[in-house]
Amino acid sequence: MSEHESGRDAAFMRAALERAAAAGAAGEVPVGAVLVQGEEVIAAAGNAPIASRDPTAHAEILVLRAGGRALDSYRLTDTTLYVTLEPCVMCASAIVHARVRRLVFGAWDARAGGAGSITNVFTLPGLNHRVDVFGGVLMEECAQVLQGFFAQRRG
Repeated sequence: MSEHESGRDAAFMRAALERAAAAGAAGEVPVGAVLVQGEEVIAAAGNAPIASRDPTAHAEILVLRAGGRALDSYRLTDTTLYVTLEPCVMCASAIVHARVRRLVFGAWDARAGGAGSITNVFTLPGLNHRVDVFGGVLMEECAQVLQGFFAQRRG
């Protein structure tokens, strides 16, 4: 990864962290995502399953839906998805089906991660699309947001 790309990735991950903070302030698990095409954020979202009463309302799913509306297509080719936490299996599968070119995530999720922690959806044989996956971007900052949220909830 070039120095330009790593700096760009950190900048967009910071935007995802802003969405995570907003989700946490709303009482949701603080995960945020932004979808980028070129140098432009075309969609951004934070987790919202509690408020929406929808178990699929993870930040990644919401940002893919908004990205589809923005591009007027379910195929999100030539996009990069930035998310503060390793996607779960559901979200990883949706990312593949959306034809996202690149996934960049922050913290690893040892309990539910679908990009290498419990399984790696992105390397399953037979898939008709491959996503370039990069984990650990601003990993400590992303993990701290989650740890702080859960520490506060535990009292």
